[in-house]
Amino acid sequence: MIRLTIASSLLALLTACGDGQPLFDETANDTDTTDTDTTDDGEDSDGGIDNDGAVTVLPGTTNASSDTGIFRFEEAVDGGGLVEAVAYDSATDTFTVDGIGFDGENVYTRLPGTLATVGTARVFGASSSVTDPLTGTPVDQVTPYRALYGVSKNQADGQPITSYAIVRTGGYVPYGFGGFVYQRDGGVTLPETGQATFSGDYSGIRVFNNRGGLEYTTGDMSMQIDFEDFNANDAVKGRLTNRIAIDQFGNEIELGTEDGDLQLPDVTISIQEGSPSIDSNGEISTDMGSYISNGEGGIEVYETGTFNGLVAGDATTLPGGEIVGVIVLESTDPRYTDVTVQETGGVILYR
Repeated sequence: MIRLTIASSLLALLTACGDGQPLFDETANDTDTTDTDTTDDGEDSDGGIDNDGAVTVLPGTTNASSDTGIFRFEEAVDGGGLVEAVAYDSATDTFTVDGIGFDGENVYTRLPGTLATVGTARVFGASSSVTDPLTGTPVDQVTPYRALYGVSKNQADGQPITSYAIVRTGGYVPYGFGGFVYQRDGGVTLPETGQATFSGDYSGIRVFNNRGGLEYTTGDMSMQIDFEDFNANDAVKGRLTNRIAIDQFGNEIELGTEDGDLQLPDVTISIQEGSPSIDSNGEISTDMGSYISNGEGGIEVYETGTFNGLVAGDATTLPGGEIVGVIVLESTDPRYTDVTVQETGGVILYR
């Protein structure tokens, strides 16, 4: 598969990912989180999780269990799924991404000013140039490459209970290359009865097909789980609200059409009966979508997509566990002709 860069007519060749062990490192002395465990050895700990068994919705951990941690990454579709190994270094506030071509030397640095965070996710950018080690000649990179990194405010044994990372670029005419990963550290205990509600911040990146550049989004998300019904499966519903689009310079965007302004609509989870929207291991996989008025008194589909995530911790006792997940949405862009949008965002939701 090829992707055409914005900067020139050079073709970027998509090569297969290696079979290396997935890695999700978090430096133990990161002070941006709320410690429930005071262990601090000042060294990176390997948060990678061994894969050993059954088929699940997304690649990653196999033989998933409610007793163990789980690591998931994006499927290799349309240039995605190339990110399996990432690591955050709190000493230098940098983020390492492996698997992407022409994104600098794999080390992304924190963006300055208002774009240092989007929502509660930290934002990192790849270098625009790399030096040829033999000649000293600069090698232009594909730009911009951006990474969002979200981490739980809760820790256990010096590690965040949940975390996610999203890598996307605005440097190609199609969506370009990237990926996302998310994981929980440790197992989950799910109730057998009752219902629960979780809420938190949403942080996303928007990239485009048939134009370059990227945008960010922020918002709020809530999710509810009925642990008692349906009889065939526990029911899951949820809503993404208050989405705001931000350009790559940090300015809020007003999305509009010739007929008037169109703000980003709420996105809802499609409640499913008879399918495993959540399984006994705490894995969640479900469809999402949004709707807008068709101008004739009815509604039409605006965005379609998915939510994939994990319940973590003990949901039977306070504080009640948490949910980490990634949303991927696609839609047409009302501002342009023949342009589609892919939005990828992450959440960590708390009771």
